[in-house]
Amino acid sequence: MNIPTTRMFAAAALIAMAGPALAQVSNVKRIDLQRNDLSIPGRETVQAIVEIAPGTTAARHSHPGEEIIYVLEGTLVYEIDGKPPVTLKAGDVLFIPYGVTHSATNIGSGRGAELATYVVEKGKPLITPADKDISMNTVPNTRDGLPSAR
Repeated sequence: MNIPTTRMFAAAALIAMAGPALAQVSNVKRIDLQRNDLSIPGRETVQAIVEIAPGTTAARHSHPGEEIIYVLEGTLVYEIDGKPPVTLKAGDVLFIPYGVTHSATNIGSGRGAELATYVVEKGKPLITPADKDISMNTVPNTRDGLPSAR
C-alpha cells in the first residue's frame, strides 16, 4: 500500500469516528455582529446570531460570563445544568448565568436561530466545551464593517 492510500484510509477512519461530533459542529453557526469593551474593566460584550440546523444539538458548553438569549426563529430546547429543560419559540428570552454548562437543540423542521448577547471576561475563549473530547468550532463567521472595540 502506498503512502497516499494509507493517508486516505487514515483520514476516512478519523472522519468516521468523529462524524457525530463534526456533524453537530458544522450544523451550528455563530455569526458575530459586534464586539465591544464595556465600562467594567476586563469585560466585553459580544453579540451574535447563532443558527442551529433542524434536529441538531449544540454540544454542551459554557461561557466566561453571562449569556442573554432572544429566540429569533424556530423551536429550541435548552438544557441548563441544574434546571429542567425549557422549550422556547421565536420571541422568547432566556438568561444563562456565568459558567453554567448548557446546550440547545433545534426540535423544529426549519432553521432555529437566536440572538445571543454575551457579557464576558475579555481575553478568554467565548466557548468552553463541557466534553473535552469534543472540539467546538469557535471561529465565527464575521460581518465586515461592524463596530468593534478591537
